Amino acid sequence: MNPSTGTGLFTAIVFALGVAALAGTSESVAQDPAAQTSPENTPADTAPAEPAATMAPAAKPPAYRDLRRITRLRGDPAAGKAKSELCAACHGAAGISIAPNFPNLAGQRAEYLYWELVEYQSGAMPESAMTPLAASLNEQDMRDLALYYASLPAGRAPAQEEAPAPDTALLERGRQLFMEGDPGKGLPPCQGCHGADAGGHPLAARDDRDGHAPWSAYPSLRGQNAIYLQVRLNAFRTAQLRHSTNDFVMGGVGQRLDDDTISALSAWLAAQGP
Repeated sequence: MNPSTGTGLFTAIVFALGVAALAGTSESVAQDPAAQTSPENTPADTAPAEPAATMAPAAKPPAYRDLRRITRLRGDPAAGKAKSELCAACHGAAGISIAPNFPNLAGQRAEYLYWELVEYQSGAMPESAMTPLAASLNEQDMRDLALYYASLPAGRAPAQEEAPAPDTALLERGRQLFMEGDPGKGLPPCQGCHGADAGGHPLAARDDRDGHAPWSAYPSLRGQNAIYLQVRLNAFRTAQLRHSTNDFVMGGVGQRLDDDTISALSAWLAAQGP
């Protein structure tokens, strides 16, 4: 299968997965992403409180975040650098993680990083060391930090001398899955969202006709740590992540992954240079 055929297959499968997931959600999509995460943007209610018997039911929070309608991130990367000291303990001073279970942040899309922080702060992510740290951030902190790490040159930790050489057959299987998918398993090619070079969606820097930047929320995977990728893919596989439109897409893909495909994809992506 050539890449163009694989991408066509990806489009059909992912569209079907996304429609099925959206149709199965009973609550409406929030149209303004900022309103979902910035309580200060909501005007205070200055009217006297009505008696409990006559008050309208409280509005339910959005069932999920619609990342198809996000806009470009604004903030101060220099301020983000000043706020990054604590982050460096796990993610390194230059955004290259100190351990393979933490993701590299340098050069990642700012919008992706920001919405990841939002997910951690909202409790949508599985409990981890990031949970209390994200809880301490305010809206401006998240924007500044995301823009700072996005401004850094991408890279990866140097290979350890004692690490065994990657299995060539495993790497080839990972490359094939990423570029072509596996029709027999119902797996679309990963390049459809993450780009043929695994550096993110090819339209990530482009806004759509309505001024939204939906493609910027797809992360670069190139050179990411294999152990981190395995954990993240397994989280999609086990439906731990299901709080955004992108989660719906990856959740549908994740259900079709197994241990072997996760290992192959993670190994191949980690082997790619920054």
